[in-house]
Amino acid sequence: MQLFETFLKIGLFSIGGGYTIIPLIQEQVVYQQEWLSEQVFADIITISQMTPGPLAVNTSTFVGMQINGIYGALVATIGCILGGCIISICLYQFFQKYQESIFVSAALKSLKASSVGLIMSAGFTILTMTFFGTSELSRSLFSRFDWQAAILFAAALMILRRFKPNPIFLMCLAGIVGFLIY
Repeated sequence: MQLFETFLKIGLFSIGGGYTIIPLIQEQVVYQQEWLSEQVFADIITISQMTPGPLAVNTSTFVGMQINGIYGALVATIGCILGGCIISICLYQFFQKYQESIFVSAALKSLKASSVGLIMSAGFTILTMTFFGTSELSRSLFSRFDWQAAILFAAALMILRRFKPNPIFLMCLAGIVGFLIY
């Protein structure tokens, strides 16, 4: 029940898509509930990005699976999507009724701006967990800098920008190199 409530709350208050939900899930399952370590959560995010489907749903499913197996995966996934489904139906009806309002238009613009901030936060969290092994900022953070991860990241970014290969191929190649390095 606690797993369902946690992901229902996450699903209800996540606005902006998959990357905006990452900090919310991390806050709940790593810091508040302490169900997962930061490293396990980072691994789940990586797998969720490579798996077909929405990032938020994949992450919820993998977190639930890690916590309580198949039942945990079902409960977390249902909890995550239930709130969004209910809100979507209500918002659809609201916007159909007030689609010409300048106030509604202004509210949507502000939601877009906050979504960009949440996406940037998720990207920063993923990068700091990759390069430093944690998302917590501290003075001793740079003593744990992972040069191999930074070089692999820079090489993948350079290959992507210069040669424009299929991203799935590049992810698989980076995964193989990472497996050999680590």
